[in-house]
Amino acid sequence: MSQEKSYLKGQFGNAVSVIVKGIDHDVEKGEDLLMLGFGTIMLSSTFAPVAPPIVLLPLVALTFAVSAGLARRNYYNMQRKLAESMALLDRHEKALLYPIAAVFADHPINSLAESYNPFKNLKRTIKSALGGFLINPLWMPIFYMMGIQINEEKNLGILNRAIIGVEQKLFPKRVDTE
Repeated sequence: MSQEKSYLKGQFGNAVSVIVKGIDHDVEKGEDLLMLGFGTIMLSSTFAPVAPPIVLLPLVALTFAVSAGLARRNYYNMQRKLAESMALLDRHEKALLYPIAAVFADHPINSLAESYNPFKNLKRTIKSALGGFLINPLWMPIFYMMGIQINEEKNLGILNRAIIGVEQKLFPKRVDTE
């Protein structure tokens, strides 16, 4: 499966509009990946009668890890495709897209290896340990992975707000009728 290198590949029309629509679509894809993880976790209680907690709880943590990992990869792809696309634009068009590019610059995300390392994320580790102490020690990895998932969702939310701001500048007269 080949990945597109930029948002402008094979697209015609206003370049800024095409890029904004493409990155908006990718943000929705990232949100869908995270919601798929949350939805799968919500369904995990249906397996409780047949799977013991020693099996089910690590699978819940693994589901959060996979969901956050896929969302992180999608975020990196958005950053790469935006950079490739902006290299093809003139100065005025780049200025219109600056709020979106600024999100990637102002809110860089660590690699997954750093996110999974409990010694580099002491605050999340302490919160997870406290949650595991209060509920069940088997829940500590779940809380830790949930923290990674929440950070991914926060980054996508910030990016989504920047996209909405750019869309309002591009299409000021358009009124949503919903």
